[in-house]
Amino acid sequence: MTASTPAPTDDPVPGLVGFTVVLRNAGLAITTDRVAAFLAALDALDVTSRTQTYWAGRLTLCSDPDDLPRYDRAFEDWFTPPPGGRTDITDHRKPPPPTLAALTPDNTDGESDDDGQEPQIRARASGAEVLRNRDLAELTPAEREHLRTLLALLQPELPRRRSRRMRPSRHGGTDARATLRATLHNQGELRELRRRDHSRRPRKIVLLVDVSGSMEPYADALLRFAHVVVRRSPGAVEVFTLGTRLTRVTRELQMRDAERALAATGKAIPDWSGGTRLGEVLQAFVDRWGQRGAARRAVVVVFSDGWERGGTELLSQQMARLRRLAHRLVWVNPHAGKEGYAPVQGGIVAALPYLDDLLAGHSLATLQQLLEVVRNA
Repeated sequence: MTASTPAPTDDPVPGLVGFTVVLRNAGLAITTDRVAAFLAALDALDVTSRTQTYWAGRLTLCSDPDDLPRYDRAFEDWFTPPPGGRTDITDHRKPPPPTLAALTPDNTDGESDDDGQEPQIRARASGAEVLRNRDLAELTPAEREHLRTLLALLQPELPRRRSRRMRPSRHGGTDARATLRATLHNQGELRELRRRDHSRRPRKIVLLVDVSGSMEPYADALLRFAHVVVRRSPGAVEVFTLGTRLTRVTRELQMRDAERALAATGKAIPDWSGGTRLGEVLQAFVDRWGQRGAARRAVVVVFSDGWERGGTELLSQQMARLRRLAHRLVWVNPHAGKEGYAPVQGGIVAALPYLDDLLAGHSLATLQQLLEVVRNA
């Protein structure tokens, strides 16, 4: 097994992600969460410092004492190759011994404490801001790997709704029963008024993701986005895929590890990259799930480009039913954010009168905007 050192670039993230791939090939259990923690640690440290990079990776990517020798060899070969460019990472050469003190930010404007003797990684700040606005369908494999890391770092704030259940509170109306009980406990002396107010609970979220052939370039990223939302509030989020049939994938997306969750989801979807029968599939959702409680007072988000194989009359009828059930109805179309877009697809035209929002979903930035819309619902 071999590894090569990437040429210096303005964006260090592809090289750092490549290093985690080498570690995975070397036998370390590298998960998406660990890669995200590694990049987050380097964001707080000096990414140009070899020592700080070494310890950031060792503390976030190694989970077993047996991982340490393999990590040391992979780090040595990836960041300081000998003349010739390629080295077998299974050899037993050790890197220079680093120190924990170097994990603190330097106060010498980028100069090392060893008077320039410490090797440095020639790279600048992350290009995450550029990637945020790139179309998901046009990303390179390295950019897709980086996007997966950025999606895992999202911290969605889901909306909350007022519950019928009352709870003790410092504000709100007077709780006569609790006040009377407290008075009796105090030998009939009224010392304070007890109050109560409505409790708050998470509002249900339903994500309907189109996995037909026309949505294939976006489906993987959208399901990873759905995984982040599900993991944030497993009991309040439901996820279904739309194609030629309806498939519930909530249970698969509740897995902690994103890669395992996506693999299980892929096995559960029988119509991946097939056709689209939006009207029939939405009717199945409303009949089996929506009117039985899943969509009642929920925020329902449909991810689709609106291409419909059948007629649009049925789709219009089901959108009207869904509108009556849902608290807010949002349609996310990846093409809506592109220049010159017009909502002329049959499915979009049929659904538009019943929508609260028509949003773009072609980039990380637009998905973050969707989270804001959902949070404020």
